[in-house]
Amino acid sequence: MGEVRFTEQSVNDLEEIGRYISLDSTTYARLQIEKIISRTDILEIFPRIGRVVPELNNKSVREIIEGNFRIIYLIVNKQTVHILTIHHSARRFNATQLRKLIRKIK
Repeated sequence: MGEVRFTEQSVNDLEEIGRYISLDSTTYARLQIEKIISRTDILEIFPRIGRVVPELNNKSVREIIEGNFRIIYLIVNKQTVHILTIHHSARRFNATQLRKLIRKIK
């Protein structure tokens, strides 16, 4: 069984998502954050379950989907996955920023 680690960026993303949704409903904000976090549990057992992020075309950088959110992660080794960012699918994707984050981790 592997370990899933949240990067500082992904924690910031979760906080931002929570703040935004809580403008309408703190209950739905909490539920959405819980759904996103629990969705990552599968990565402990099946880290390669997500598809390769098409913008990067790197077999180690993958994503799983929860609702409108792309949970983008890096397979570091057989035992460790880092959640890089949680990205709303309606927003513009910045591949350059993600590449910088990956270099920082490696």
